[in-house]
Amino acid sequence: MTVSPWIDRFSSCVPSDGVVLDLACGKGRHGRFFLNHGHKVLFVDQNVDGLSDLSVVETAEILQCDLEDGRDWPFQEEQFSAIVVTNYLYRPHLPFLAPSLKQGGVLLYETFALGNEKFGRPRNPDFLLRPDELLEVAQKGGLNIVAFEQGQDGDKVIQRLCAVKSRDTANFLL
Repeated sequence: MTVSPWIDRFSSCVPSDGVVLDLACGKGRHGRFFLNHGHKVLFVDQNVDGLSDLSVVETAEILQCDLEDGRDWPFQEEQFSAIVVTNYLYRPHLPFLAPSLKQGGVLLYETFALGNEKFGRPRNPDFLLRPDELLEVAQKGGLNIVAFEQGQDGDKVIQRLCAVKSRDTANFLL
């Protein structure tokens, strides 16, 4: 499982203490990456079949959860060192990402954007970010932007964000 170059590039921004939330993790490629770098990780997905090997790893927690069942954000009482989201979009949860980061916590987000429908899936605009949408989410959440990209990348259209909660971003510029 190859780690996204975006996640790899900004992984050093993630504080070593606390827990990394790998949201809608699939088989957990990014959470596994953070485990291998000494972080505690909470893996969350509706289907956790691909995570069974992690059940014996002390620093890994697996939560089977349908994030789109209409219930409230399941992590309102928790704060994470990082929230990692790739190839997933469920807009009702976007406003809860920043409040779920601890001081110095990092939001690493990378997913498809409008225009991707020309190249393949996803095509449904409900699953495609609007122009500058991640940037706006971070700004509304009071996060400091470390890096933001949007546009065509090969045969896909994406947005990428690295943002930090209330910490001087000058320490993180790479």
